[in-house]
Amino acid sequence: MICSGCAPIQPIEDQGTVRLKPLNLQLTAAIQEKGLSMEVFTEFVAISYNSKEEMLYLLQLIHNLPIEATDQLTISITGIEKDIKLSPWLTLSQIEATLEHHVVVDIIRQERFTNHMQPIVDINEQIVGFEFLLRPAVEGVFFQPSNLFEVARETGLHSFLDRAARISAIETSAKWLPTGYKRFINFLPSSIYNPEYCLTHTFETIDRLNLDPKDFVFEVVETEKIDDLPHLLDIFNVYRSNGMTVALDDVGSGYSTLELMTTLEPDYVKIDRSLIDLCDKEPVKQCEIRRIIEAAAQFNGLVLAEGIERYEEFEFCRDAGIKFAQGYFFGKPAGRPPHGIHIN
Repeated sequence: MICSGCAPIQPIEDQGTVRLKPLNLQLTAAIQEKGLSMEVFTEFVAISYNSKEEMLYLLQLIHNLPIEATDQLTISITGIEKDIKLSPWLTLSQIEATLEHHVVVDIIRQERFTNHMQPIVDINEQIVGFEFLLRPAVEGVFFQPSNLFEVARETGLHSFLDRAARISAIETSAKWLPTGYKRFINFLPSSIYNPEYCLTHTFETIDRLNLDPKDFVFEVVETEKIDDLPHLLDIFNVYRSNGMTVALDDVGSGYSTLELMTTLEPDYVKIDRSLIDLCDKEPVKQCEIRRIIEAAAQFNGLVLAEGIERYEEFEFCRDAGIKFAQGYFFGKPAGRPPHGIHIN
């Protein structure tokens, strides 16, 4: 069983059925007034369309209705020979975004992306792991990863994309990395509704590929404020109970505050690049970095400095007590690890 948020995405076809729910008199009256044929069921109304123009006409009709007639409305569009159970219920704005950003939606739907890996080093500048970062597939359509996830949010596809990106990263790591190298993989807490169920696919992939769960570090990447801390802690607990560790990304910037870090107590604390940039020259940044290191030490969190571009930055971080580092100084994201790292 796959929940609708993670199910394979069906493209909007030129013929099919539009279902609307909940029922309301203003909506059904508007449909009847335009002479559209509809079938009324207990929980929804269904309108067949024979061309994309007819479907767009119906959506425009709904768009023009007063807000009170559409604010609770959800829409499901199913191709003529497709299973309605696999068609998600979306808001009008999500449907409109799907049509507007159809090129990006196709990239998500067809999973036309891959993962590059950026090295993570220890204090001796030895590679100990990699962060996996979403990139366009070879010969695929170019995209900015941030735009891909933004469109996924607007279209209700963020759970599908987040899961697919995780699976892609795990499979890429299996192709290139021997056991013992850490694999840092991002996840969006807002995409994981029920961690006991939603993460099953992740764990099954690791098991299927005979990988060691201890090699995996799943890191929180969230551009929105994390309001449901108990839910995020539940996600952390599920990862840990399956033998993996967790990280908090971008600490010291945006929503990844010192207070959030001390509440979550992640296994790895990744200091944001905005604090690392020129940290060897700026006392204010040095003070904040030391505060993070001291706070992380209270729960034995391992600290990693992101965005290292100069040796002097690495030198300060190392001397301050940071154990790991990542940045262009050590290597840019690439489709395969550096020479010398390979599966026996």
